[in-house]
Amino acid sequence: MPSNLLMSNSVETKPAADRPSRRDGALRVPEACSMVIFGASGDLTHRKLIPALYNLARGGLLPDNFTVVGFGRKPKTDESFRAELREAVQTFSHARTVDSELWSRFSQGLRYRQGDYDKAEHYEALHQQLTEIEQARGLRGHRLFYLATPPEAYQTITGRIGETSLGKPCPGAWMRIIVEKPFGHDLQSARELNAHLHAFFHEDQIYRIDHYLGKETVQNILVFRFANTIFEPIWNYQYVDHVQITVAEDLGVENRGSYYESAGVVRDIVQNHALQLVALTAMEPPAEFAPDAVRNEKVKVLKALRVDTSRGSGTIRGQYGPGKIAGKLVPGYTQEEGVSAESTTETYLAMKLLCENWRWSGVPFYVRSGKRLPRRVTEIAIQFKMPPLLLFSGAAAQQIEPNTLVLSIQPDEGIALKFEAKSPGAGEKIQPVLMNFDYGESFDMPAPDAYERLLLDCMLGDSTLFTRSDEVEAAWGLITPVLDRWRNNPHDFIELYRAGTWGPKQADDFIEADGRKWRAL
Repeated sequence: MPSNLLMSNSVETKPAADRPSRRDGALRVPEACSMVIFGASGDLTHRKLIPALYNLARGGLLPDNFTVVGFGRKPKTDESFRAELREAVQTFSHARTVDSELWSRFSQGLRYRQGDYDKAEHYEALHQQLTEIEQARGLRGHRLFYLATPPEAYQTITGRIGETSLGKPCPGAWMRIIVEKPFGHDLQSARELNAHLHAFFHEDQIYRIDHYLGKETVQNILVFRFANTIFEPIWNYQYVDHVQITVAEDLGVENRGSYYESAGVVRDIVQNHALQLVALTAMEPPAEFAPDAVRNEKVKVLKALRVDTSRGSGTIRGQYGPGKIAGKLVPGYTQEEGVSAESTTETYLAMKLLCENWRWSGVPFYVRSGKRLPRRVTEIAIQFKMPPLLLFSGAAAQQIEPNTLVLSIQPDEGIALKFEAKSPGAGEKIQPVLMNFDYGESFDMPAPDAYERLLLDCMLGDSTLFTRSDEVEAAWGLITPVLDRWRNNPHDFIELYRAGTWGPKQADDFIEADGRKWRAL
């Protein structure tokens, strides 16, 4: 490991080869640890983190002495903290009902500590409290820190952890930190944040979380490709015409207008979620199903990607105006709270990427993402090349559509393959049919929440589904020049589109110029 990643106070003493893993397919219960959530009063803690932890406990995947300490600025008692978290579980857990006996055991491990993110003495007091809790509950000193705060607090919190006793684990104990997105706002800021984190933590202690990677169908991409022999031989430029990746939301910016003004859809969705889907779709088979082997291949893809600028900037930007969603009138982006009336922030992006390697030579990856589109849907669609049609009569040949493989990620997780079949009866009438795999129907159970998988993996020391520092920088290396071109080109317009439509007309023209069309969703 490079010397700049080594800090004597943050070494994980357990060798990587000996750390728990689930790569053998078994569900393992991690050794009990303490989890500190910075930003414990926020939405993420209530809507996602605590419900996910409760669901893990409900599934028998958390030890009874697992402990959570919420750290936040607001004054609370342990009792009031537990009460509001029980309400959060009742509201947001997929269980929908709280088992009183289970909650009694689970809530014994919930604590709250008021503190200021910038005061070192508050971290020393937190360390003392954790030490006392660990002794009382029979814990070995394993600690997991979760940054559920605005990104501007990341460096302050991680610096204070690293500088105080809180960041000095007991002998034989591990310490890990989970960092939420956005991870930087451009390449330079991402590099600076990585350098700051590496001053206090090893790279293998840092878990940069992207909840999309915890979704079942996203994980299924690797299984689907590499555990089945029928698809991998045609997963290349010889058979694939193009790939479309769509991340669509019907919601507007809600109460996040001020954040969205500085982020836009590129920083909010494309740089992280969408590019992760591209990387998993395009990557080569790893040498082994191990964290670094998988992430090495993803980094290679990200470094091979470029935006096709053969026509203009290679992107179409849009911003939603007033319109209707599900029959209800909704305001335009510039009418949202916290948004400037003259805002030029994009809420929609279409872009064309080329992956300059052997497998994908000449195959375009079309990415689109936007807010206030007709419905919420995320999918990866691989469209295959048309077959030679000399075998069929002219009329029959005109009926044939290209084969398409669609991996649906949300709201319904599944995989569908469209192929051609002859209709019953005389003649040569050909029509498309679908083979559908639905996650819920096939396994007779709902897909677990992404945070359940990711939190458990972190406790097990499995970083496969988390992004590495060079992976983050490679993604920003692709996106930052796009942002720079927009900033430096006053003629690169923001196109308006009506809320409830699939984006600006210019996005349709963009893909149709290549003789292709966006999928109807």
